[in-house]
Amino acid sequence: MNPYNTPTPAPSRPWWKTTPAMLGLLALVALLSAFSVALGFLVMIAAVVAVWVLSPWRWFVRIGATFGALLLLTVGAGLGGRLDDSGTDKADAKTGDEVRASGTTVSASPSTSRPAKAADYTGRPLDEAEKDARSAGYTATHHDAADESRTIILRSGWMVCFQKTATAANNIDFAAVRSSEPCPEKDGGPLPWPKMPDVVGATYNKAVEELKQAGVDLDRVTLDDVYLDVDTPTATEAAEDGDDWRVCFQSPDKGTKVDSATTVRLDLGQWTDADLVRHCPSEKDTTYKIPANDPDYGGNSDSSTDRSSSAPHRDSSSSSGGSTGGGTSVGTVHPGSFCSPPGATGVSRAGTPMICGPGSDGRNRWHSA
Repeated sequence: MNPYNTPTPAPSRPWWKTTPAMLGLLALVALLSAFSVALGFLVMIAAVVAVWVLSPWRWFVRIGATFGALLLLTVGAGLGGRLDDSGTDKADAKTGDEVRASGTTVSASPSTSRPAKAADYTGRPLDEAEKDARSAGYTATHHDAADESRTIILRSGWMVCFQKTATAANNIDFAAVRSSEPCPEKDGGPLPWPKMPDVVGATYNKAVEELKQAGVDLDRVTLDDVYLDVDTPTATEAAEDGDDWRVCFQSPDKGTKVDSATTVRLDLGQWTDADLVRHCPSEKDTTYKIPANDPDYGGNSDSSTDRSSSAPHRDSSSSSGGSTGGGTSVGTVHPGSFCSPPGATGVSRAGTPMICGPGSDGRNRWHSA
């Protein structure tokens, strides 16, 4: 017990938690950032952490110290830059004074040898053209050769149409378009896209010739059939029987520009002299080339007169076969396509006798008799 009632002194704080230590750490931010911004930034982070964790200051003082640390970092970095600039200026001035004192004249360094005459890079991928131009000693720039002022991002997907060489500046400026596009007639002109010709009614072979003459890329042409019971031919199959396939519909219409995003579609119908139907339907995918292939064909209870008038052809045996549920001859058929009624007969284009009967899926299809 203290007889004199003297209060016990409060324990002293460690020195690194005192106000002078915090202020010294903040001053260190400005000092170090004058020599290295990165080092000053790291010290600023440490100072901010110390201010919020170790200092005895109140919250509003800590906020002010945080902004002060950022300000000291900026000031120190600025002073460091000024010192570097002044040092460089002094060194340059000293060099000039030494040259004037010696009385000698420093001659300009000889210009570098000019590169050889620029090669012709038209028709080449833009990235390869620029690489070879730099290897030849030129600097390379590029721009859109069309009148659309597009930004070139993936240079490997562009092709050089024109080039302009500035010999004095050792520079080649390339004008390019996308690899799938035609070059304009002049730099900055419109792209000369081909226009779709009118090929409706033409045979497939004739339509292909007209598309080629118009400049349409045949790789952009897709084929489709117009009947529900005819499979779509491939380009090879259509070319083999090019005079039997005819264009019933086309997309796009005549006169439309066929650009890189346009897909040309030809809807084809096929018939020969042996077929009963030798014309295009009024609409695509609405009718059967052979009416008997329609599952609803002959399925109602109409009179025999109505059925006979709707059928494309019946031979002499059709009347007797009608009572037995089969025997109808429908002419040329497509193997594997749906058919009706069961027992109907036909002939494939190869001359093979065909009959309508259940297929592997249980539905009536044409198969060899």
